[in-house]
Amino acid sequence: MKKLSFDQKYDNIKKDSNYDGVFITAVITTGIFCRPTCRARKPHKKNVLFYDDPQTAIKYGFRPCKICHPMQIIGQTPEYIKNIIKELNQNPYLKIKDYDLRQRDISPATIRRWFQKYHNITFHAYQRMLKINMAYNQIKGGNSITDTAFGLGYDSLSGFNYAWQSIFGKPASKQNNKKIINIIRFNTKLGAMFACASQDGLCLLDFTDRRMLETEFKDLCKRLNAVILPGDNKYLDVAQIQLEEYMTGKRDKFDIPLDMVGTDFQKQVWQVLLKIPYGKTWSYKQQAQILQNPKAVRAVANANGCNKIGIIIPCHRIIGSDGSLTGYGGGLYRKQWLLDLENAI
Repeated sequence: MKKLSFDQKYDNIKKDSNYDGVFITAVITTGIFCRPTCRARKPHKKNVLFYDDPQTAIKYGFRPCKICHPMQIIGQTPEYIKNIIKELNQNPYLKIKDYDLRQRDISPATIRRWFQKYHNITFHAYQRMLKINMAYNQIKGGNSITDTAFGLGYDSLSGFNYAWQSIFGKPASKQNNKKIINIIRFNTKLGAMFACASQDGLCLLDFTDRRMLETEFKDLCKRLNAVILPGDNKYLDVAQIQLEEYMTGKRDKFDIPLDMVGTDFQKQVWQVLLKIPYGKTWSYKQQAQILQNPKAVRAVANANGCNKIGIIIPCHRIIGSDGSLTGYGGGLYRKQWLLDLENAI
């Protein structure tokens, strides 16, 4: 599989955000390097050099652009938000209001926009959901509803039940056996990702910009009779560690429990994906043959497209029978990066 040519890279400057992270544009006349989508004026072709990453551009004497900030990971969680999320997880009594944010020299409007953009909820809604997740675990562990409500800082049982019912649909006293799926957003070399985990294992790992994401969330909730809430989960911690090791070439196998959610056929297809060796590629046809159903190539392809646990269930290792890249929910440039990584180690 060929890498992008110079002309292909130049033609895509300022056009496609999918190339952010794939290459860096360095301008000889200014000594500056930029993201492909930088707002600055497009340089003349004769003045351009391309590098794979910012570190290489710096090595050759270029400095980062002050407009597009190419050294920053796109969508990266700011350090002050990481610290606030950590505080909220550690202290169930904590309630951070706008006044508290201002005392920390943090703009309430800024943090609201960030949570709305990257979690699709407000910062205060995030706090409420996090607290309800703690309440769920305490009640399930045998704690009374009253002790749980007041122990988590609610002023009244009615206030607690209102918050509970807004998420679960029924009061805490009439639990409808709904489960909790915990979710976390984190950054990787290929962009921000969401990871979800049930009590049985990791059930979702996907890029935050995938179009199918909302459908995946709804399918998880329906099939597991669950709600998705932020909160601690041991499988989410392991997933982040192992994915970082994989992307830095330190891991070629994952050993995290998976809770695969889908139809029986989809699960069979995903089990075949798990058999593809690191650094190897198979075709849809090969998958169908292993399933002893050689005519089910299209059904296999559809099932691959419904894979909710990207990278760990390696649908990126599937290519066309002619050796060409085929569709990938995270984007073909990410698929190419993953295949290059595995072939290079």
